[in-house]
Amino acid sequence: MVIEVNDANFDEVVLQSGVPALVDFWAEWCGPCRMVSPLIDQLSEEYDGKALLTKMDVDSNPAITSRYGIRNIPTILFFKGGEIADKQVGAVPKTVIAQKIDALL
Repeated sequence: MVIEVNDANFDEVVLQSGVPALVDFWAEWCGPCRMVSPLIDQLSEEYDGKALLTKMDVDSNPAITSRYGIRNIPTILFFKGGEIADKQVGAVPKTVIAQKIDALL
């Protein structure tokens, strides 16, 4: 299940996760974000228990969005041990996202 993260719970949920974490930075008005969203939902089921998949609305969460310099969306940040391990900007096929998750496991 995909978890919605925000400025208030980001550090606790993502940075302190015991498994690799993915954060999909998106916005309601973003067409490519709507293409990526169902892929994240599918991957969350496939990686349940192995990786944490989350989404963050950039319009509602300016602090974290600014902290990580998110300028284009969708942007997916991949975290391992509380540090950014990889990054994907723009809409990509599900297999690309899955490969990046696999590299962190």
